[in-house]
Amino acid sequence: MNEKLFANRMGTSHKSFIREILKVTEDPNIISFAGGLPNPEFFPVKEITNASLRVLEENGKNVLQYSTTEGYLPFADAKDDN
Repeated sequence: MNEKLFANRMGTSHKSFIREILKVTEDPNIISFAGGLPNPEFFPVKEITNASLRVLEENGKNVLQYSTTEGYLPFADAKDDN
């Protein structure tokens, strides 16, 4: 069964430059000075975990639902208050 899955134009589409350059950053011997790639050692994983758990426990059904592009409005309102 040789079923065609994609339109002909997909054969000539260009690769994503961002996707290709980010593949290089997977090499542990590469130190990237590119913007947007912070050192993961400084990620606040515990704080984000705690915040995520709290959000899911208090508002899980609402925050996981599709919504406006602004996101879950009570969060946006809380951000604006700070």
